[in-house]
Amino acid sequence: MSGEEQQKHILKLIQEGKCGLFQEELRKEARSLGDLSIKHFGRSGDTLLHYAARHGHLDILTYLVEVMGMDIEVLNNDYKRPLHEAASMGHHQCLLYLLSKGAEVDCLKKADWTPLMMACTRKNLDVIKDLIVHGANPRLKNKDGWNCFHIASREGDPAIICYLLDICPDVWNTESKIKRTPLHTAAMHGCFKAVEVLLERCGYEPDCKDSCGVTPFMDAVQNGHVRVAQLLRDRKRVSHTAVDKIGAQALHLAAVTGQDQSIRYLVSDLGVNINEKATSAQLSALHYAAKEGHLGTISTLLSLGADLHYKDAKQRSALHLASAGQHAQCVHFLLASGIKDSCDSSGFKAVDLAKKPDVQQVFRAHLNELNPS
Repeated sequence: MSGEEQQKHILKLIQEGKCGLFQEELRKEARSLGDLSIKHFGRSGDTLLHYAARHGHLDILTYLVEVMGMDIEVLNNDYKRPLHEAASMGHHQCLLYLLSKGAEVDCLKKADWTPLMMACTRKNLDVIKDLIVHGANPRLKNKDGWNCFHIASREGDPAIICYLLDICPDVWNTESKIKRTPLHTAAMHGCFKAVEVLLERCGYEPDCKDSCGVTPFMDAVQNGHVRVAQLLRDRKRVSHTAVDKIGAQALHLAAVTGQDQSIRYLVSDLGVNINEKATSAQLSALHYAAKEGHLGTISTLLSLGADLHYKDAKQRSALHLASAGQHAQCVHFLLASGIKDSCDSSGFKAVDLAKKPDVQQVFRAHLNELNPS
């Protein structure tokens, strides 16, 4: 067995938690294996300690520290330490052991993530409690401006959110570098129970906006989380016609992402005008759906009364945007629905914007239907 094969075998034994066989292999192949206590493996640069902590094998972790003398603060290529691994994977006993040996509780890996932040990605309340008991600071932020409460809100476990609020009542009052709150995050990811807690226990402004002007209601709608949008409306009476920095409403954002159920909710339940224009370029929801190539959404919008023939500030119809986006099926559907091609303010027809052969073929076929030989 080559040296590289032996090392791979050692790593496999650690991953599988075979402590006895691991120790036996070390004794048997001591010369050929070299000093594994300082070895970094692969692109990640993980050490044996990283592997043991990640896979939760306390006996191997203990052996590596107490017999082989490995440094519990050893870094991999992402500056991740064994404590990050144990916290991330929810390995309670490994985490407690590392902390008992003096591991730095708020150590930072790449992008300034702490073990507590990583623990919050796994919904493991016991590990989160252990880190807090050992002095972890829940207010610390990573490079994007997220603290652990942002992360917990993204994952949506109400028990963890409540615990963090219990031990640090103002932890909710935070924004990322682009001014996104934990309420934005929970709404975006459709975490209904989490949003309930945030609305009950935190003091968010109903229509708080991020740096793009997006509200939590907009986030819920554009990601198809209608129940969350309804909850925000019921509890906080948020505005369903608020606009972002380019003047787009929730209706337009839902058209961009192709969220037909959200569009129906806005129009049928809340009475939003299906032909409302985004103020920046006077684009309609139909324009946005055509631009993105959402055939089903185009159909939904037309069924709800969208104006097929409306033109934006540059005299472009939805057909222009579908053609420019090279969306052949959308072009075909719009033409079949009765839209007429005409020049925009630059003198271009939609057919002039067709670059791909399949889109060009749609226009040719339509012209043949209009002018059979």
